[in-house]
Amino acid sequence: MRMNLMRSLAAAALLATSACATMGEAPVTAMSENVVAAVGDAARPQADKDRDANRKPAEMVAFGEVRPGDKVGELIPGGGYMTRILSKAVGPTGKVYVFASQPVAREGQPPPAAPVAAITADTANYGNVQVVISNFATIANPQPLDLVWTSQNYHDMHNPGRNLDINAANKAILNALKPGGTYIVLDHSAADGVAFNAQLHRIDPAMVKSEVLAAGFEFVGESNVLRNPADPRDKTVFDPSIRHKTDQFMMKFRKPAK
Repeated sequence: MRMNLMRSLAAAALLATSACATMGEAPVTAMSENVVAAVGDAARPQADKDRDANRKPAEMVAFGEVRPGDKVGELIPGGGYMTRILSKAVGPTGKVYVFASQPVAREGQPPPAAPVAAITADTANYGNVQVVISNFATIANPQPLDLVWTSQNYHDMHNPGRNLDINAANKAILNALKPGGTYIVLDHSAADGVAFNAQLHRIDPAMVKSEVLAAGFEFVGESNVLRNPADPRDKTVFDPSIRHKTDQFMMKFRKPAK
């Protein structure tokens, strides 16, 4: 069974790498090994593994060109599904900085890093993960980053409660990256004609692309691996009929090399 899993993951990584090549991207060499290690990580919770069929992590990591040794910033990590995968994908010589912020102080609200506390506590498996509490408009990255990644949460930066200037946030991400660094944005798509819907947790991919380009990034390409035309895009992403099966876009941007 272990061998079958490795073969499946390697095939998925190859397909994702091939998709990058069709968009003018050079294929990523030696990619499958760290993809297999990341997705096949025995320390991942079973609940995370159960979501792999829908979230397609091997394809996502390959499209993101995550390499061993990379220094990665993850914005708004949620429950840490991608945090664990990114940690293993960059390996012991890499680093994952989890950027979390407190949008609005509320009595009884858990600390912003609470959802990933179990990961940071597991130093034997995820010792390269570090939480950074930061204002997203002025990201305090400890060192220049190779990659910034945000999954299903870019729309949250538009929520009124955050009082966040999205242009300032994207420029802060640009400044946090090394020249030539990569910015991956994955999120739930809104219905045609809808720019952003806070109640449904959806956003227009064209709006996202426009905002990121305005900050100074270059558009590299888009993966369709998580697109789902059967999603009516008029329900909240937590609706049982569509949860974990929403139509999602995944875009890759690059900080200019000079």
